[in-house]
Amino acid sequence: MAVDLKFNASLTKSDPHFKPVLIIGQLKHLNLLKFSDVACKLEPRVTEDTFNKAVSCLHPSPTDKISLYLDVATVAAVPLKCSRHNTPSRAHAITRLVKNNVLNVSEESIVIVCEKADLFASACAVVRAFSLYSRKTTNNVSSPSYNRAVDQDVPMKNAGDNSVVSIEFVIIEKDGSVSETPLDASELCCLEVAAKGVQLAARIVDTPCNEMNVDHFVQEAEIIGNELNIKPLVIRGEELRERGFGGIYGVGKAAAVPPALVVLSHEPKGAQETIALVGKGIVYDTGGLSIKGKTAMPGMKRDCGGAAAILGAFYAAVKCGFKENLHAVFCMAENSVGPNATRPDDIHTLYSGRTVEINNTDAEGRLVLSDGVAYAHKDLKANIILDMATLTGAQGIATGKYHGAILTNSEEWEIKSLEAGRKSGDLLAPLVYCPELHFSEFASAVADMKNSVADRSNAQSSCAGLFVGANLGFDYPGIWMHVDMATPVHCGERATGYGVALLLALFGSHTNCKMLQSIACSDFEPPPKRICRD
Repeated sequence: MAVDLKFNASLTKSDPHFKPVLIIGQLKHLNLLKFSDVACKLEPRVTEDTFNKAVSCLHPSPTDKISLYLDVATVAAVPLKCSRHNTPSRAHAITRLVKNNVLNVSEESIVIVCEKADLFASACAVVRAFSLYSRKTTNNVSSPSYNRAVDQDVPMKNAGDNSVVSIEFVIIEKDGSVSETPLDASELCCLEVAAKGVQLAARIVDTPCNEMNVDHFVQEAEIIGNELNIKPLVIRGEELRERGFGGIYGVGKAAAVPPALVVLSHEPKGAQETIALVGKGIVYDTGGLSIKGKTAMPGMKRDCGGAAAILGAFYAAVKCGFKENLHAVFCMAENSVGPNATRPDDIHTLYSGRTVEINNTDAEGRLVLSDGVAYAHKDLKANIILDMATLTGAQGIATGKYHGAILTNSEEWEIKSLEAGRKSGDLLAPLVYCPELHFSEFASAVADMKNSVADRSNAQSSCAGLFVGANLGFDYPGIWMHVDMATPVHCGERATGYGVALLLALFGSHTNCKMLQSIACSDFEPPPKRICRD
């Protein structure tokens, strides 16, 4: 079912019998509410006494919900506890509550009760619950939420019509009072473009390769470019080989649709820095001749998750008035099997000039990214380069389903990225950055390096990132960050749009958007020095 998301500046009046409402917040914030603060969403169906008793009966473990009126007015509490590695917004709990409690009717409301610092992450969490891609031919009339709505005579969506979900906020001030100031136009615009970016990324990742091959992805980039008045640079097929992009060309040359390097560039006047975002865009990964097994291959449509996130983030960042040079570099290919497929033992020359002995054709993402970061350095002259990729299955083992992995040559930016993860809801955890110990895993007798490690039990995700960084050189004077988001790119069978909110928070200080500036990382404070004792 198609859903239109609408952000409102303040609470709007509605009868929950005709427009169901879901109120979500931390228990401490819900206890601060007076009934008058939310009465416009509940009256005449819910009384003050019912609301107060419902809130007092909430016991989140980890979450809890209570129906206020039938199943069309509900109050829900997110987990009480939040560790230092979680987001204070409890974004993942918000997404689950929304997914499980929306009714999929023609109109409904979601009210988030939170502090201003958690507004952005909470809004993005709600957006993640609404996927755009579907090829279902009918509504899911067997779903519990659909049947509840029918039983309670709630107006249903007509076939072909979009549902409208209004997202509204009650802001709790630091002194515990409820803010009476509505969101202004710039804040609403920020939320709307961030929502579009998250949903764009999730839609691309959810779309199968027969509908999202390299041609289709290039078209997606062109559509965004047209909206931003930016003409993309596209290098395709044999031109890649001729210009030295041996990584992208070698991975994609066996596919029916040729590989591509696509670049979108935003270069405002007065820019002082040049930032390049490089995305792995493997539209499908069979593994190549090192082919995946029948249980490992399903889901590989998601291997373009890094490029999809960067496309969504680039759109939102430019719309929010990005003040520095910003380049989005998409390394697009389908890792296929065919007569022209790269073989194990082949040697490719990458755009950096380094030669690579292929010992695993299923370690293809690092090859395309290596060309992308080298192009960002050599041609775009970027002083900050961030690459994002669904790079290794080992990422999920190292940092889990909710946290992406960050590898960087800068301690300052490692700390900034972790903070951005907490403030955006796209969580990160650091990987070991130690090339002097780990890069020897790629030693080759006949080339500069192999493309897969000798020992798969030795910091595999770190090593994979170091392969990419080696094409900049470990003496690269700028900032390099590598984000591996192989597992958080999806939750179950649906894409999450992971990475869009993270990048907006990480580089928020470079925009004209006051909301992003308010959550941008604070000045770097180095950790206290460790004292060595005899």
